[in-house]
Amino acid sequence: MAVTVRLPGALRDVTGGETKLTASGTTLREVIADIDRRHPGFAARVLDPSGEIRSYVNVYIGEDDARARGGSGAVVPDGSDIMVIPAMAGGR
Repeated sequence: MAVTVRLPGALRDVTGGETKLTASGTTLREVIADIDRRHPGFAARVLDPSGEIRSYVNVYIGEDDARARGGSGAVVPDGSDIMVIPAMAGGR
């Protein structure tokens, strides 16, 4: 099952500058693992040690928040568009 994963600048350093990746998997965790095999360190930036989405990272499968669909275990339909967005912080 092929999906498209779009990445912001904050994660491009671990993917060699790529902004859009094609990956496979039936769950979000499998998709992330597929990317991590090609770009080691990617999973650690998105998932915590227990395998769940880090609190400061938002992941959308289509227009749905992945947390509302089961977190890292969310089913990812073939052809889905996934967006990974680290939360921004700071300012005054």
